[in-house]
Amino acid sequence: MLVLPVSDDDPLKTEVTMATFALIHGGGDVGWYWHLVERELRQRGHDTVAPNLPCEDDAVGLPDYADVVIDAIGDRRNVAVVAQSFGGFTAPLVAAAGVPVCVLVLVAGMIPAPGEAPDDWPADTGFDKVMREQAQRFRGEDLIYHDVPAALAAQARSLARAQSDTPGHAPWPLDAWPPVLTKFVLCTEDRFFPPAFMHRGRRSSGHHP
Repeated sequence: MLVLPVSDDDPLKTEVTMATFALIHGGGDVGWYWHLVERELRQRGHDTVAPNLPCEDDAVGLPDYADVVIDAIGDRRNVAVVAQSFGGFTAPLVAAAGVPVCVLVLVAGMIPAPGEAPDDWPADTGFDKVMREQAQRFRGEDLIYHDVPAALAAQARSLARAQSDTPGHAPWPLDAWPPVLTKFVLCTEDRFFPPAFMHRGRRSSGHHP
């Protein structure tokens, strides 16, 4: 629930502001990924949109992904854009397009550097080395749904889609991270993006929002 101060003179006085949460899934996934989060948000009075990005279409790239999210938002105001994993490349494009975004939230999100192609991100950040280490450490074990109930994990796998290589080839189009409040959710039990890697993320190179 978003709580904003009513007056700078009295920060203890607050009002609850309902928001629209635009939820962006990761690579090769679907909007359904967010269905349990959507239920919780709607129960609290918020609105949600979780579109399926055209990830199987080889003719489109990241700007097209952003357009799908923008179309889903429509004329809604007070938008919180929440992105998971590869969605981190799309979320800031939405904010930079003039959508009334109050906050960007990255859930184990990939943080791009200006001009960086997604295909270069693993080597640029050291993730390629981390992934080899994780595969060795958890040999034969699930790296993504290891802590998800089996039935739910099976349903998620059944809905997964192919991820086109096209968005990975083009440089990320922004010159800088948009000037929007940005929060990062660090998943402490994540095996795919382990917390130690995500915590240092872009900090050592200066590429972080």
